[in-house]
Amino acid sequence: MRAHIFPAIKLSLCCMASFAIIYPLILLGIARVGAPNQGRGKTIEKGGRVVGYALVGQSFTNDNYFNSRPSAVSYHADGSGGSNKGPSNPDYLKDVSAKIDSFMAHNPGVKKSDIPAELVTASGSGLDPDISPKAADVQIGRIAKARGIGEDKLRALVESHTEQPFVGMPVIHVLQLNVALDKLTEK
Repeated sequence: MRAHIFPAIKLSLCCMASFAIIYPLILLGIARVGAPNQGRGKTIEKGGRVVGYALVGQSFTNDNYFNSRPSAVSYHADGSGGSNKGPSNPDYLKDVSAKIDSFMAHNPGVKKSDIPAELVTASGSGLDPDISPKAADVQIGRIAKARGIGEDKLRALVESHTEQPFVGMPVIHVLQLNVALDKLTEK
């Protein structure tokens, strides 16, 4: 028995040291040397100050800004995930209905059928930083009125921030769009 326990303990300690200490330190060292922003992620700045990260969505609820996709985890990157509620779940349906009502109250010129699902349902990760051009377009009237900007200027801004990935549908990074929106109205 002794012949089996001590080697098992030694192997366990070696594995813990290797996989919990040495390997993470090696990866951290590689990231600090070779990754963008020393492995801290791509940041988005406004006026020389970091206002967010490129791969993590943020909440925008003010009528002056483009709204992000809702998050099931309140945009906390340390606990990414969806709500795991199916489309027939009564709580989920109540939640979506409340989000639709809220969107309609803030965007009175938009028909219910024109609201993209992404503006009232959370993504699988709960951290999606992007919306579709259609999701941005349905918000232009509200923002134009709140900021006193012409809708054509906002459409041009949205178009200039629309990214076409190699595979998939066009997307707009909401934080980058809102930072550009602030710059547009600061002039």
